[in-house]
Amino acid sequence: MSQLKAVESRILQCIRNRFSARYISLPDQHKIWTLTVSPELRDKTPLVMVHGFGGGVGLWIQNIDALSSRRTLHAFDLLGFGRSSRPTFPSDPEGAEEQFVSSIEQWRQEMGIKDMILLGHSLGGFLATSYSIKYPDRVKHLVLVDPWGFPVLPTDPSEMRSPPAWVKALAAVLGRSNPLAVVRAAGPWGPRLVQRFRPDLKRKFEEFFEDDTIMEYIYHCNAQTPSGESAFKAMMEKFGWAKRPMMSRLHLIPKELPITFVYGAETWIDQNTGDKAKLLRPDSYVKTLAIKGASHHVYADQPRVFNDVVEEICDAVD
Repeated sequence: MSQLKAVESRILQCIRNRFSARYISLPDQHKIWTLTVSPELRDKTPLVMVHGFGGGVGLWIQNIDALSSRRTLHAFDLLGFGRSSRPTFPSDPEGAEEQFVSSIEQWRQEMGIKDMILLGHSLGGFLATSYSIKYPDRVKHLVLVDPWGFPVLPTDPSEMRSPPAWVKALAAVLGRSNPLAVVRAAGPWGPRLVQRFRPDLKRKFEEFFEDDTIMEYIYHCNAQTPSGESAFKAMMEKFGWAKRPMMSRLHLIPKELPITFVYGAETWIDQNTGDKAKLLRPDSYVKTLAIKGASHHVYADQPRVFNDVVEEICDAVD
């Protein structure tokens, strides 16, 4: 964990706006590592950002200053990921999902946040939606960035979009171990293994880091006890799908709560989810956007366009 702390510190030094990073203790004794930026901007609804599988607060580095220029921004490491506590999750998909959602609500209460613009990427989008179903009064706008786990697993293989090579590689080891066991087993060679699997990630952040800072950060985020990772394995099916698909539960979100889907135009995630959501919620605000030149990590592929899109969504709230 000390190595993760050190590499994350190098990343957070790039933030220009006023910020603090600290642990928030939950009633159940777990701790959530939390980044708060521009805390002085209290007049507007805060933006809360939830990272995806295997990520952490550091991966938002290209978005943080822009999105905290006119309102407070909070980002946190999900329970079981990054620098947050790594408890043993229930082994059933519903129980694992519930523990994630409960930890987000406990975190909100401890933070004293009345309501928020809730943005989630990938797994974070799935959990943000689950949270919005259970606590809709706390969410003013739900922003889903390339959300994982919405469609039902197709019975016809021809209906499945072909995922990138790194997803296939992870899926190949899922039956035998947790998704990132190979990375942990690599030990000090872990960052090089991350680079080999995902050479694109280093390029996405080259404006900030010319060295291996991001590779080291991703490695150390996932070199710890596989807590959230084990929970994800309990919730997922063939990596790209959820055992409890979110699309079948989307109607449980009150129609008054606006939802925006933001996709990378070249993503491997099913972009039809946004259109299907609109059909399921004809009397609600549902908008779908696709950002050109971006894949699954849309916030890092096209950060300036992504930041403009999210700022526009936030400005419409207040």
